[in-house]
Amino acid sequence: MAKGLTHINKQGKIKMVDVTGKKAVLRRAAARGRINMQASTLELIEKKEIVKGDVFNSARLAGIMGAKKASEIIPLCHPLPLSAIDLEIKSEPRTNSILIEAEVKTEAKTGVEMEALTAVAVAALTVYDMAKAVDKTMEIGEIRLVKKTKGSIS
Repeated sequence: MAKGLTHINKQGKIKMVDVTGKKAVLRRAAARGRINMQASTLELIEKKEIVKGDVFNSARLAGIMGAKKASEIIPLCHPLPLSAIDLEIKSEPRTNSILIEAEVKTEAKTGVEMEALTAVAVAALTVYDMAKAVDKTMEIGEIRLVKKTKGSIS
């Protein structure tokens, strides 16, 4: 077994990490990603002229829903009681892109990194889905964890 692989047991088999003995604390994670597109596509999105509807609000809702479902689509992810999901989606005309940022909070025994990353990914996929009819060149990328904290519950 490779040192540091927490999802592999001594026999080399996959396992869910046991957090039974850990104490529940306030945990936060923030993630960020981007979807690049043609300038004309970004303009249609900003003017709310995409036929499928309001891209920003749809992507925001999808990202929130995605964070809540992270443990259902990522095999070894613990289901967590999320206490807050904040998703910011903003256009960046200078780069012909949309920046997506998510912050997720919980009081739990394990972190919320996967939920924050899933929120960003699902929001970006929703933007893609809603605008794909007008732009086949869009690229989703730069999805990464930007912050992770944990502390005691007051």
